Amino acid sequence: MTAVTALSLAQATKLVLRAQGLHKPLGKGVKGTLEAVSRLGYVQIDSISVIQRAHHHTLWNRVVGYHPEHLDTLIADKQVFEYWSHAAAYLPMRDYRFSLPRKQAIAAGDKHWFNRDDHGRLMQEIRARITAEGPLMARDFEQPRKGTAGWWDWKPAKRALEQLFMEGELMAVERRGFQKVYDLAERVLPDGLDTSVPSEREYLEYLIRRFLSANALAKPEQCIYLLKGMQTPLKQAVAEMLEEGTLVSVDVSGESYLALAGIEEGLRQRLPAGRIRILSPFDNLLIQRKRMQSLFGFGYQLECYVPEPKRQYGYFVLPIMFGSRFVGRMDVKAERKAGELLIKHLHIEQPLSEKILLALRAELQAFCEFNRMQHLRIDRISFSGRDAGTEKQVRDYLLG
Repeated sequence: MTAVTALSLAQATKLVLRAQGLHKPLGKGVKGTLEAVSRLGYVQIDSISVIQRAHHHTLWNRVVGYHPEHLDTLIADKQVFEYWSHAAAYLPMRDYRFSLPRKQAIAAGDKHWFNRDDHGRLMQEIRARITAEGPLMARDFEQPRKGTAGWWDWKPAKRALEQLFMEGELMAVERRGFQKVYDLAERVLPDGLDTSVPSEREYLEYLIRRFLSANALAKPEQCIYLLKGMQTPLKQAVAEMLEEGTLVSVDVSGESYLALAGIEEGLRQRLPAGRIRILSPFDNLLIQRKRMQSLFGFGYQLECYVPEPKRQYGYFVLPIMFGSRFVGRMDVKAERKAGELLIKHLHIEQPLSEKILLALRAELQAFCEFNRMQHLRIDRISFSGRDAGTEKQVRDYLLG
């Protein structure tokens, strides 16, 4: 097949969704969970818990029969570790060495959240205690103040622990109640793991390949999302990889993107149609909002960070995708005491068909079960533009 130099938007979105594993599962059980983390390169962790947490939601959408215990197993088996990607994330252990440049930079004085010099002595004391006693949590060092939340309220021991974690001295062996349990990195890393520090070129090539493997297409800057000081070396690495033929340049509706050589193979494969996916706001597909607008024509903002009077759709809004189109979004909350999944606001953005409604009803039921809720309730439904279905008819159908 001749190398592709231009793609339609439909072809581009097909390749992106294939790479993301959203409509064709990446596997099942523990093995599938590892395959998903490895394919995506990372899975973002977030503290919001109005429904099942983001990392579990992202994996549930890609792994048949996924349960949170599958991720716990991979962490215990030292196949996945926790660190920082563009945000807190779970990453495949095989990529551990590529976390070292950031760790070394922070240890050398780059600021993550805190200034290293403010906690130097306490860091030594904490490391000595974990060395002697084994894995410990922040609460093993101090009693937290009542009513506090957020990193700006962390006491010195918690800050010192996180600094040691970011520098790579400590790693998280598990989470209990969403709180990290820390141990020495040398006791956590599996035997035989490559811990050599990559060169700048190796690191950049890793970032480029990781992004393109998971996303099919990228503008160069998307490969180093939220990483500082890398634009100039990135340009050089991209130019060299294009010259070598490991990267190709592809036109999508007048916009230039990078892709790995051989991308045309993905066009031969069928993308399953008719599937609904309810996505986490922190799903890998959605992380870069401008990219979503360009490729999918979907504008999205997580409004939990927006003052309530200015919210358009709600506090924790989940995008709804049908095939390769975004057809709506819903503000949702798990009412755990009542065992009820509450859709506070379902907003439909595309003309409804019976096929879409049938797929959405089935996926809502599966989403209830994933969140361990027994019932579904819908408070409000709204529509963009004209739609044949009334609010009552749609509600009755989805709850029927």
